[in-house]
Amino acid sequence: MTWSLTPGQAADGPEGRRLIEAMGGPHEAGEVALLMDSAYEGDATRELAQQLGFVPVVPPNPQRKQPWTLDKERYRRRNEVERLFRRLKAWRRVFTRYDKTDVMFAAFITVAFIAEVLRLR
Repeated sequence: MTWSLTPGQAADGPEGRRLIEAMGGPHEAGEVALLMDSAYEGDATRELAQQLGFVPVVPPNPQRKQPWTLDKERYRRRNEVERLFRRLKAWRRVFTRYDKTDVMFAAFITVAFIAEVLRLR
């Protein structure tokens, strides 16, 4: 898993591309879908994902002149990511942002991720 902490006013696209590059290509055989929110539907982000060997699954903007077809079955699985965020926000310390420094906040989010992984096993 790769994640980063960014300012609230930061754009999603550039940071998303940086995270995709940090993940590198798929580490398993076969098609690996990269489920993305519509904020990442830009051509640069999708092309980077394809270059690294991922299959980007992201809904096209309705204003696009040449939209692509969306694999709705795969895209429905994105709710698993959204549920993870909901579980992280259930941690009061994450939800209220008690930690004033980015380092401490990021450290506690890492602890919450570890606790979620252990809970699921």
